[in-house]
Amino acid sequence: MAASFSISMILISAFLFISFASAARLLENQDPMLFKYHKGPLLTGKITVNLIWYGNFKPSQKAIISDFIASLSSSKSEAQPSVSTWWGAIEKYYHLIKSKKSSSLQLDVGNQISDEKCSLGKSLTMQQVQQLAAKGDQTNAINVVLTSADVAVEGFCSSRCGTHGSVASKTALLKGKNHSKFAYIWVGNSETQCPGQCAWPFHQPIYGPQSPPLVAPNNDVGLDGMVINLASLLAGTATNPFGNGYYQGPSDAPLEAASACPGVYAKGAYPGYAGDLLVDPTTGASYNANGVNGRKYLVPALLDPTTKSCSTLV
Repeated sequence: MAASFSISMILISAFLFISFASAARLLENQDPMLFKYHKGPLLTGKITVNLIWYGNFKPSQKAIISDFIASLSSSKSEAQPSVSTWWGAIEKYYHLIKSKKSSSLQLDVGNQISDEKCSLGKSLTMQQVQQLAAKGDQTNAINVVLTSADVAVEGFCSSRCGTHGSVASKTALLKGKNHSKFAYIWVGNSETQCPGQCAWPFHQPIYGPQSPPLVAPNNDVGLDGMVINLASLLAGTATNPFGNGYYQGPSDAPLEAASACPGVYAKGAYPGYAGDLLVDPTTGASYNANGVNGRKYLVPALLDPTTKSCSTLV
């Protein structure tokens, strides 16, 4: 039996069906303890992130994603603000659990598997996505399925930009109580299918307040959009891997660490405006985090579990 939790277009893109204001009301007007810990395990220890590439991706596109994963736990001193500093904010979730105070989470790039010929076809069900995820190592790992721009996935563009969940496995060994499951993530490249939904603010939104699209920091609207969604899903996977960790709302459609802060990337954000981001003086690209190999990325705000407010790097 599998459980999955989606990053819907409602929460990731330009406030298509819900505004930042209404999302804020969810946090402010309801019991603030509603975003809470539900007694389940978080991911801890050294976890490898295995990448399963489904469809055609250029080496330069793969490098954007793999460099992002490497940036999460990098010990190198990148320019600030950094992706590793952003990821470090996740530690607050662990510190609130008394039995987990000494625990930490480190994500590293693991194996990469390519299925360029699309062995399951170019129209996938979520069950097939989980089948692809199972190709990766299931021991202390998160298996990330990344589908190319010409691959359709059940619910993609109509209701979600990506999803994370867990799948039962006899071989999975994640540090936590659910030793019979492994965690997975799926993110699609929306460049040709729905960039206005899943790659905002690097593409003009289809609905809601209209503003000029920002320049993507890696010069690839589809892949830079994938990074945003992947970042949000990684935060959700770490803090709510099996559906009983940190979240707000119904367990089958939870607001998690990043999805509770829709469309917020910097201070001053409001519907249709991502916030006061940094701008590269050479390329004009907007970003809020530095990564390895001179990379620049846009990562979402994270909900601070102690203040119940959205926290940004800039």
